[in-house]
Amino acid sequence: MSRRRQHRTDRAGTRPEDARPDRAGGTRPGPAGTRPGGPAGAAGPCPCGLGEPYGACCGRYHRGEPAPTAVALMRARYTAFARGDAGYLRRTWHPRTRPPRLDLDPGQEWTGLAVLATSGGGLFDAAGTVEFRARYRLGGRAGEVREHSAFARLDGQWLYVDGS
Repeated sequence: MSRRRQHRTDRAGTRPEDARPDRAGGTRPGPAGTRPGGPAGAAGPCPCGLGEPYGACCGRYHRGEPAPTAVALMRARYTAFARGDAGYLRRTWHPRTRPPRLDLDPGQEWTGLAVLATSGGGLFDAAGTVEFRARYRLGGRAGEVREHSAFARLDGQWLYVDGS
């Protein structure tokens, strides 16, 4: 996901904030912008939506294990946005297109991911694309990013190239 090419589609109206996990594994009401998956740690649900605990899902990629496919990297990058992990986003951005710095908006809460289509990006491919929709809340308003992301394998590691 590229913050540079984010297309926002705001919807009118707001809804009450959902309860969010706290550091002890319970829940607490969270202010807008609380990042799902951040406070819950490795045992909490992964924000990517696959239903696995973060530590066994995208957390392993954030700890250094290479993502095996382009779609796995895209899900891990979405989770990095949701958890506020700009370092992972920069490490998995192709050096040809990587921005000199990446500032994430702490008020943006990522609320859902849907993979819509994939092409290439498999275990033995050198390139691939993933089309996805990511939903968020910002300033009390809902929006979504819809993107066709391009990925390339460099030195055996999948990297995000760009999106449109």
